[in-house]
Amino acid sequence: MKVILADDVRGLGHRGDTVAVKPGYARNFLFPQGLAWQASPANARRLTEEKKKYDDKNLREKAVAEEASRKIEGLRIAISKKAGEGDVLYGSVTPTEIADALGERGIEVDRRRIEVAEPIKRLGEHRVHVRLHRDVVAELTVDVQPAGAAPA
Repeated sequence: MKVILADDVRGLGHRGDTVAVKPGYARNFLFPQGLAWQASPANARRLTEEKKKYDDKNLREKAVAEEASRKIEGLRIAISKKAGEGDVLYGSVTPTEIADALGERGIEVDRRRIEVAEPIKRLGEHRVHVRLHRDVVAELTVDVQPAGAAPA
């Protein structure tokens, strides 16, 4: 079934793309969530009308994201966690904790925008990506220290 994406869908495409999906995925997820429309000439016209508004909004959001990226890029944040033998953490460092640490520095980022390649379960430095916009990704360093150590 061909659908026109009404919004960016991770792993599928960006707003305005026409993609082929299984009918059940379209009927049970994309359509009820408002993420896609059935591909038709009427919906294609509807998309063209909304595209201009979306492009203007997208440019503004990208400018804001690039400004935030300049603040985040190369930043180093320290997080203290309890650790056992072999520098293995009890639990892991979550995107929520990283977002809170950024918030303490005056940078508000939604936890869902923080991409951790693999769970952070050891002490030390780890690289983390923050997807601020579909075209803007910032990289920062998370320094996980044992609880009770002086922050960097």
